[in-house]
Amino acid sequence: MTHSSSTQAVPNISPVPRHIAIIMDGNGRWATKRFLPRVAGHGKGVEAVRTIIETCVERGVEYLTLFAFSSENWRRPAEEVSLLMRLFVTALEREVAKMHANGIRLKVVGDLTRFDARLQELIAAAERRTANNQRLTVTICANYGGRWDIMQAVGKMVCASPGMTEFSEEQLSPHLAMAYAPEPDLFIRTGGEERISNFLLWQLAYTELYFTDTFWPDFDAQALDAAIESYRQRERRFGRTSEQLVEKKKAS
Repeated sequence: MTHSSSTQAVPNISPVPRHIAIIMDGNGRWATKRFLPRVAGHGKGVEAVRTIIETCVERGVEYLTLFAFSSENWRRPAEEVSLLMRLFVTALEREVAKMHANGIRLKVVGDLTRFDARLQELIAAAERRTANNQRLTVTICANYGGRWDIMQAVGKMVCASPGMTEFSEEQLSPHLAMAYAPEPDLFIRTGGEERISNFLLWQLAYTELYFTDTFWPDFDAQALDAAIESYRQRERRFGRTSEQLVEKKKAS
């Protein structure tokens, strides 16, 4: 299923974001602040993921997308990257059965070819096992970059239409890595940084942005509710004027 683009049509707006996307930042700094190795922060961050998934289910969120490992994160120290890969494997081994039992679908998007065979097999098995679940779709972006996504989509689009030199949004959108999901309503970045960092560059065109100083391991249900409350206070115009929104509200 391909969802409509916010630049082509005004999407339906609800008090609870249908799709929340999060950059889970601050794991390493959380650990350093406690005189712990950085990997301890990543382990604690997995617990936060579990909490936020449970909270999204309770709040009625339909899609949750988490930026776990960017295409630029390979630049980190080799030991930390290796530990992150092992943590990813462990999380898949331990969490997928619980997700499936709770009706949660798991998707992993990004250039997965760089991961070892064991990790690729676990990802494929998890996606197959949870494919028909509909309560919440959790997407893990791993070895993902927004520019990579656009470029791979362009490549597929061109291959699908040989000889063409002009294309439209509608032709590109089905080839994006997350064509199965609507565009995010709310983007959250923890850890105090205020950047998009090459995350969902195409999809965030009209997403509401929320930044917090809270490190990811400390981001809990209350913190998510605060982000959702901030979202509810936003005026989502999608190119229209405030007056138009008032008139539309009166008409309804």
